[in-house]
Amino acid sequence: MASNTEPPHTRNVLILSALFYAASSLLIILVNKTVLTIYRFPSSTFLGVGQMAITILILYVGKLYQIISFPDFDRQVPKKLFPLPLLYIGNHLTGLSSTQKLSLPMFTVLRKFSIPLTLILEMIILRKRFPFSVVSSVTTIIMGALIAASFDLSFNLEGYILVLLNDLFTASYGVYTKEKIDPKELGKYGVLFYNASFMILPTLIYTILSGDFELAIHFSEWTNIAFIVQFIFACMMGFILLYSIVLCSYYHSALTTTVIGSLKNVSIAYVGIFVGGDYSFSWFNFVGLNICMAGGVAYSLSTIFGDTKTMDNGKPKLQAEKHTIHPWNEQQNNIAHATDSRLSSITNGKEKILA
Repeated sequence: MASNTEPPHTRNVLILSALFYAASSLLIILVNKTVLTIYRFPSSTFLGVGQMAITILILYVGKLYQIISFPDFDRQVPKKLFPLPLLYIGNHLTGLSSTQKLSLPMFTVLRKFSIPLTLILEMIILRKRFPFSVVSSVTTIIMGALIAASFDLSFNLEGYILVLLNDLFTASYGVYTKEKIDPKELGKYGVLFYNASFMILPTLIYTILSGDFELAIHFSEWTNIAFIVQFIFACMMGFILLYSIVLCSYYHSALTTTVIGSLKNVSIAYVGIFVGGDYSFSWFNFVGLNICMAGGVAYSLSTIFGDTKTMDNGKPKLQAEKHTIHPWNEQQNNIAHATDSRLSSITNGKEKILA
C-alpha cells in the first residue's frame, strides 16, 4: 500500500508536472481525433499497438544508452505490476474507441466522471480521506456533467458506455499507478516499460482476429505524407501521455492528477464548439458544460495551490517546522545542556580525586 507521506517537491516542480500532463492530455485527444475521424483511420486498436510499440522502443533505447534505468525482468515483475497491465490496455482501447464515437465537447464532459471514481478508489485502496471542500467541488463537476450529458442532442449509447468504461479504467489506473511507482520497486520507467511489453502482444492478436489489422494495412492514406506524420505523432503522444500521467501521479495524488486532466477540457470543449462542426448546440448542454468546467478549474487550481501552500522556501512547512525551535523549548534545552555540563564537571572532578 502506498505511503501517505508525500516526498517534498518545490512549487515549480508541482506546477510544471501538472501543466505537462494537461498539455499532453490535450494534444493526444486532438491528434487521435484527427487520425481516427478526419482521416477516418479504420482501427483504434492498431493505433494503440503503435503507441505501445513506440513506448517500448523509447524506453528500451533510453535504458540501453543509460539515459534512464529500471530493473531487469524477473519473476517478481508481473506480481509487482498486477493489475496495471489489464487497466492499461482497457484504458487504451476504450479511450481510443470513445474518441471516435462522440463529439469532442461531450467526450470531455463525460470524462469528468473519472474524478469521483478516482476519489472513491483512493478511499478504498489507498485509505485516504478528503475534506468537504474536495467532495463539494467534485459534486459540482458531476452536476454540470449530468446537466450537459442529459440534454446531448447527439446521443450515442455505445459512445457513452465506452467513455464511462474509460473513466473507470482511468481512475483505477491512476490509483494503482500511485501505489506502484515506488522507486525502490519498478519505478516510473519500469512501470511504463513492462506495462507496454506485457500488453502489446495480446492487443496485436486481438487486432488480427478482429480484422482491424487487415483494414489498417490496406488503408488508402498510407501514401499520404501528412497522414503518416499524424499517425507517428499520435503514437509518440501515447508514450508522452503515459509518462506525464506517471510523473504527475508521483508528484501529486491520484485524484489531483485526474482533476488536473480536466483543465485541458476547458480549451477542448470551447474549441470543439466553434471548430470541427460536430457540436449540436443546446442551452442546457452549454450551461451544464460551463458549470462542469468551472468546477473542474476551481478544484484544479485549489488543489495545485493547496499543495504548494504546504511549501516553505521549497520545503514542506511540516518539515520546516521540525527545524524551528520554540523560544521556550530553546530555553529549556539550554538549561538542560548547562545541567549536563555541571554534572560532567563534577564527575570528572571526582575521578581526579580518586586517581
